[in-house]
Amino acid sequence: MKTVTGLFDNYDDAADAVRELEATGVPHANISIVANNSDDWYEGDRSEAAEDAGAGAGIGAVIGGAGGLLTGLGVMAIPGVGPVVAAGWLAATATGVVAGAVAGGAVGGIVGALTESGVPENDAHVYAEGVRRGGTLVTARVDDELIANAEEILGQSRSVDLAERRRAYEAGGWTGFDANAGEYIPDETDRDSARTINRP
Repeated sequence: MKTVTGLFDNYDDAADAVRELEATGVPHANISIVANNSDDWYEGDRSEAAEDAGAGAGIGAVIGGAGGLLTGLGVMAIPGVGPVVAAGWLAATATGVVAGAVAGGAVGGIVGALTESGVPENDAHVYAEGVRRGGTLVTARVDDELIANAEEILGQSRSVDLAERRRAYEAGGWTGFDANAGEYIPDETDRDSARTINRP
């Protein structure tokens, strides 16, 4: 099994990628989506998804059902990232690293969860920063026979070129994801979605 990850500036593109992954046979239990919600674009389920994860049920337990991963989105907060809309195993892992710590989350939880699943740490930092700055992360754990399809779906033209994004961040003085940096405020700085760094 391999972890395949893609970062998207546009939530709709990320949601399309999730649907494509499910259509190619990746179980929704093996897919995760984490999207920045600092501007409250998502007004959906603010139910007990985060609280259930803190109690040990995990976001993964909340998502089930025939509707697929996107039917189980919940709102929570991750330190350094801020409010997110999330579903799936990565969200459960990122918020469950510290027992019962969903309201406060786990410091660096996304980076830790990604690296534990096999994503190189330097890439995990860019992915976490991408979510912090308004992006959406899609991650899938796939069996060997589905790796090529998953890599094609998450490496499509609508996803972020990770090397370019890293260079852009570093050009602005960024050295790595900092869970203590505070929320990224869209009104104060440009969001990545306003950039033109996506692949042609």
